[in-house]
Amino acid sequence: MTVNDKVQADWDPKSDAVQGDQRAAYDEMRERCPVAHSDFLEWSVFRHEDIVRVLMDPDTFSNAASKHLSVPDGMDPPEHTEYRRMIEQFFRPERVDAFEPQCREIAAKRLQSLLEGDELEFIGDFAHWFAVRIQSASLGWPPEMCEPLRLWTQKNHQATFAQDRPAMAEIAREFEGYVHELLQIRRAAGAPASDDITGSLLRQQVQGRPLSDEEIVSIVRNWTVGEVGTISAALGILVHYLAQHPDLQQQLRTQPSLLPAAIEEILRIHGPLVSNRRITTRPVEIGGRKIAAGERLSLIWISANRDGRVFEEPEAYRPDRDQTANLLYGAGIHVCPGAPLARMEMRVAMEEILGCTTRIDPTPDRPPTGAVYPGSGFATLPLRVE
Repeated sequence: MTVNDKVQADWDPKSDAVQGDQRAAYDEMRERCPVAHSDFLEWSVFRHEDIVRVLMDPDTFSNAASKHLSVPDGMDPPEHTEYRRMIEQFFRPERVDAFEPQCREIAAKRLQSLLEGDELEFIGDFAHWFAVRIQSASLGWPPEMCEPLRLWTQKNHQATFAQDRPAMAEIAREFEGYVHELLQIRRAAGAPASDDITGSLLRQQVQGRPLSDEEIVSIVRNWTVGEVGTISAALGILVHYLAQHPDLQQQLRTQPSLLPAAIEEILRIHGPLVSNRRITTRPVEIGGRKIAAGERLSLIWISANRDGRVFEEPEAYRPDRDQTANLLYGAGIHVCPGAPLARMEMRVAMEEILGCTTRIDPTPDRPPTGAVYPGSGFATLPLRVE
């Protein structure tokens, strides 16, 4: 008998009460039951201190929580180290800087067409569209792939929440087909692969051999799931916060140099990514709970970044506060390698949004609808713009 056999569910992460206000629910769990068990997520960890402990002990809390190949997210050292080193080159400052003009052009053109009216549904009209478009551009995928990619991310989100294993497997195969087709086209052309991500991955080596197609599919899938969902959610959260705080909105419009710090702090208050998983390699006690080997844990980032033991007045907007404890991009050996790219993309999008408007307001007669797990932020966000 495992520890898990004896454990009663402490909460229901899929309940309407939780999904109706994820931040409030996770705040409540952090104080009531900081390490909690459920049928849906197994173990969930809510306190900043406990999450940092997990992040800094990969020997006990392994990233290999998936049954499927996950490069490099689902790997542990020493295997993880070489793949991680290879991935990091795609996020060097010179590559991020080179992509910025294209990113800005994508945002500006979309906003120009959207702002002909005085209302928009920000998530569908801009945030998700922009996230898919910049991801396709960075991968070197043709424009006609954007709509299939958009639909794929939506189906993946829905299947994850429903825990529909057959659907999740079929969705994974669908994405694999997209990548295989693009790799075949590049190989058949006979010319050297281009310098975008997909072309560059064809030239990479690990352990003295080229990456396999399966490894390339895994890298691109992990990047796409993280990039599209997180950037889309983050932009919705940022614009919603500024619509609710018009003085701050105007300050950032006139002083865009303040945007990087503002983005970090707003996304600490309301994080775009709910959680990541780990699996225990040995019996362990954390937060007063005894957990057996082979148990899965979800690290609830949103809760950690709102922990008053670490962040004084966690609901307060303080852009000058020390952000070293901010787990927006994680910490430890698995800290998000794409953080430099994500920061640039969000900054550019917000510069363009604020630069081409004079006012962004909520629509009282059409309130936003919240996203559900594994997403955060908003599913819809109607706005009035001038």
